[in-house]
Amino acid sequence: MGVSMVGTGPGTSAKGHYENVACPFCGILCDDLTIDRVADGLKVMNTGCEIARAGFERRVTDTPAQIDGKSVPLDDAIAEVAALIRSSRLPVFGGLGTDVDGVRAVMSLADHAGGVVDHALSEAQYRNFRVLQSGGWVLTTLTEARNRADLFVIVGSDVHALHPRFFERIVCNEKSMFSEQPAKRTVIFLGEGLDQSAATGPRIGEVLSLPCKADRIGEILVAMRAIAKGVPIADGDIGGLSRAQVDDLVKRCKASSYGVMVWAPPSLNFPNADLTVQAVAEFVKDVNLTSRFAGLSLGGNDGAVSAGAVCAWQSGFPLRVSFASGKPDYDVERYAMTRLLADKETDLLIWIASYTPDLVPPVTDTPMIVLGTPGLKLTGTPRVFIPVGTPGADHAGLLVRCDNVVSLPLKNLLRSTLPRAADVLAAIEAAV
Repeated sequence: MGVSMVGTGPGTSAKGHYENVACPFCGILCDDLTIDRVADGLKVMNTGCEIARAGFERRVTDTPAQIDGKSVPLDDAIAEVAALIRSSRLPVFGGLGTDVDGVRAVMSLADHAGGVVDHALSEAQYRNFRVLQSGGWVLTTLTEARNRADLFVIVGSDVHALHPRFFERIVCNEKSMFSEQPAKRTVIFLGEGLDQSAATGPRIGEVLSLPCKADRIGEILVAMRAIAKGVPIADGDIGGLSRAQVDDLVKRCKASSYGVMVWAPPSLNFPNADLTVQAVAEFVKDVNLTSRFAGLSLGGNDGAVSAGAVCAWQSGFPLRVSFASGKPDYDVERYAMTRLLADKETDLLIWIASYTPDLVPPVTDTPMIVLGTPGLKLTGTPRVFIPVGTPGADHAGLLVRCDNVVSLPLKNLLRSTLPRAADVLAAIEAAV
């Protein structure tokens, strides 16, 4: 079936030195890394963060494919996967931790096989999708925020844990495209237990903390909308904050020349969190009537933003699409992977996880096929395991950044000769 085991693409160097490398292990896709190929793998040489170092410097070996835990030739594993898909009543393609080409190959195979597609992190993404579908929003980009914003409000999200270089590259940078001496910035953390340590440096003016429960932030934002419009509301506690604190936050937002409210959907992990995102979106729209204000959604790790984007342009719908009827059918609840597994409505799970060992499939007794990075932390032995390379380390690729405005190329750093998930999926489709 001819799947190549050698990664190809831009960025290779006979000396094993790579500059301006984009990091695929976080949705921000920092593209300023310098990486060397050393005796035992790759090493991040200049900047980076713990996520980048863990991703690039992890030891990866060219391991064989397996059927029921026993090593087999890759072609035999592909043939077995094709046979399982042919006999499946409703296969589910989950995880989707791959690049743009990988998701395109998933969509094509799911269309051919009559399956369902859903990303492992789509529950978090739907906290955004529901708001975009129902009311729309005003969002900015990483570049606009870096160059224009004078106020950042971090909404209930531990941004530094998910994206360790966000503050360094976007909030605390000392330069601006539009001013030789840009004004200092105010950073406000709305929520409790948020890491504020990265909000430092000569560009940062005030750093304020407004501790409150994450599931009460929506209440605060709704009150802020009323206050901004001059609607009378009762004095007293508002979502765990004093009325004076809320009034001050509204005043700062309205007085900013370019304010940005930042959130990461994975952090808003409580029931009906989409209503909090909606409250952010509506407040931003209100302030925009008289000032410049925008939202900025982060997230997008493990290729989640790319999966949603490719699914949308290939099918016309975001994730949770079924091809069982012969055409794309979208239902956010009915085609959720976790529900299909829990209710035994699927008889086969095809899991793709090519970035880190931590994107593990849910515990299930449904037969499973895994296309994953070696060392994936599985709880059991899948029916078939095919090791695949990591985009941006083992082969070239393309990823959509978390702000959905650019797709960045990923270099082939020749860490291993593992095949691309896209090539393995194409070979499976050809055999189905």
